[in-house]
Amino acid sequence: MKKAIIVLVITGMFGWAIFDLVYDGDKEQNEEITEEEQNYQATDETELIENEESANNDQSSANEIGLNVGNTAPDFTLETLSGDQVSLSDYRGKKVMLNFWATWCPPCRAEMPAMQNFYTDNDVEVLAVNLISTETAKQDVVDFVDSFGLTFSILLDEGNQVALAYGIRPIPTTYMIDTNGVIQKKSFGPMNQEQMEQALTSMN
Repeated sequence: MKKAIIVLVITGMFGWAIFDLVYDGDKEQNEEITEEEQNYQATDETELIENEESANNDQSSANEIGLNVGNTAPDFTLETLSGDQVSLSDYRGKKVMLNFWATWCPPCRAEMPAMQNFYTDNDVEVLAVNLISTETAKQDVVDFVDSFGLTFSILLDEGNQVALAYGIRPIPTTYMIDTNGVIQKKSFGPMNQEQMEQALTSMN
């Protein structure tokens, strides 16, 4: 009887030792898995936050009004050569070439035929802002437009207010603006038609 009890106790202790060993192993494994899951989850959440921050930064840049590539172009309202009032925001949803020029500027004169061909050959709006305050007379602009056969919009910047807002120094200066009103390219000096079309192709 005593032998049976002793055998039973030893068997129980042996079984308990095995159970405890297996349990501890499973517990450690589960803890490792849990830790891995936590690390994975933390990494996943970090990447998600970083992606959201990156997207927010891009959106913030696009929503910021400014003169750098990636900024929303400052809005303005000017009178056309024909007497109509137009705003840059009127052209939202369209690709826009915003050009600052004057009749007395030789590079501007050299650029105009390319601008006219670019306008005719592509789905784009060309807004040519004339620095009318630097002209001898408005008739000079009318004669220039007739001489070059220009059919795109000619805007008159009285007092050069828009030119000052856009920080225009050399002319011609061109801003390529996408359908969302965001500046995609700035060019100082005359552009040829190929350069204009390359800039257009890369825009939304």
